[in-house]
Amino acid sequence: MTASEKTGETRTKIAIRDVSFDYVDRKTTFAALNHISLDIRDGEFLCILGSSGCGKSTLLSLLSGLNRATSGEILLDGKTVRGPGPDRAVVFQQYSLFPWLTARGNVLFAIRQSGRKYTRKEREEKAEEYLRNVELLAARDKYPGQLSGGMKQRVAVARALALESDVLLLDEPFAAIDPKLRQELQELVSSLCAKQKKTVVFVTHDIDEAILLGDRIVVMEPGRIRTEVKVDLPHPRKRDNLIGTPAYEALHQKLIAGFYAQVRENIDTEVLL
Repeated sequence: MTASEKTGETRTKIAIRDVSFDYVDRKTTFAALNHISLDIRDGEFLCILGSSGCGKSTLLSLLSGLNRATSGEILLDGKTVRGPGPDRAVVFQQYSLFPWLTARGNVLFAIRQSGRKYTRKEREEKAEEYLRNVELLAARDKYPGQLSGGMKQRVAVARALALESDVLLLDEPFAAIDPKLRQELQELVSSLCAKQKKTVVFVTHDIDEAILLGDRIVVMEPGRIRTEVKVDLPHPRKRDNLIGTPAYEALHQKLIAGFYAQVRENIDTEVLL
């Protein structure tokens, strides 16, 4: 048992240390992130909340290793992140499924990429288990082109979970899905990640979604972190049971005040320019 476990403390899983990132083209340089520092705890469900263009997706791309920081560093379990790896699974808004593979084939691909030494039978059983978890076992032999948008996203979630990585990164994965299915997927992801004790970083611009999912919410403004808010609401969280309660409304008002203050400041700056 580690010292932190003895004292009840949760160790840092991801450490973001003074990270900046610039987008550079032939003529201009745009600073997307400016000296961001943040610790993400092991097993934490962290939501990154902010308006479009504030840098939240850029930060997720650095965590995934798809981009490298211009300065500063990101540490995962104390080791510098230098590129993508099976220790981090990513779910994007636009599914990113292989169109030539069935739902089961997409999940099997992730299982092979995980590096776990399963037999062929075990891989098949695992694939069906993950598809069952997202209620898509009956569609296991269908190709992405034969699936609805919500079904594709559930396959994408199953594939990400099948990597069996400790860290799950999600970039507005439910933004293009109808409200009813969005709620179902939110509850599904929250339940599965809690059961598997994953560390989750979830990017969203939806305040209600952040409250329903997050243990902690980081509110971003262009290029930097504006504030952090702890979500002291019990799990499991059901939208219908929470919305309208005093605790939920107080948290919602606190977040909306900071969120829209940031939007107003952006508008005022643009007018001055």
